Amino acid sequence: MAELESPSVMPKLITYLSSLLQNVAESNDRSGLFHPQKISVFHGLTRPNISIQSYLERIFQYANCSPSCFVVAYVYLDRFMQKQPSLPINSLNVHRLLITSVMVAAKFMDDMYYNNAYYAKVGGITTAEMNFLEVDFLFGLGFHLNVTPTTFHSYCAYLQRQMFMEPPLNLAAESSLNVGVIRSQKLQLCYNEDEASHQQLAAV
Repeated sequence: MAELESPSVMPKLITYLSSLLQNVAESNDRSGLFHPQKISVFHGLTRPNISIQSYLERIFQYANCSPSCFVVAYVYLDRFMQKQPSLPINSLNVHRLLITSVMVAAKFMDDMYYNNAYYAKVGGITTAEMNFLEVDFLFGLGFHLNVTPTTFHSYCAYLQRQMFMEPPLNLAAESSLNVGVIRSQKLQLCYNEDEASHQQLAAV
């Protein structure tokens, strides 16, 4: 997705990812009223005042990481949700998951990147908390950080279709990144990286 380098593309990507995460978080907030969800180090006591889109725009503005890092961060969030189904994305953890996933992606993808203290300042948390979040995120991923070219381009192709070709996101039907509803009504991102293409996950 060479278009990532275009100044006009990243704002659209930020907007789309924000919309996706906002919808997932709000759906899980509702389901959490009926199905208790596990509390983790990513959970805040209250919902942050800053919106998901504003937060992601702040990360993009100050992190100075390569555009590819945001796609890889999306891959990491997808993997994390698959490996940790008891920790669905919601309004109390989405911001910390975002800053952590982007930081880990930058460390893996870029030759030069800011340290944890800098990302903590960007994310509005302490350095100690940033360190804890990074460790917990890595263990949650099972240290599965490598993203093959095939996987990367699959995600890019999906994002490109969503941003430029398809109507606004409808989580119930349109996401070929398999935003699926499971019995507990918790939405999660599910992508089988062994598959050559995305497949729709039917409601169980």
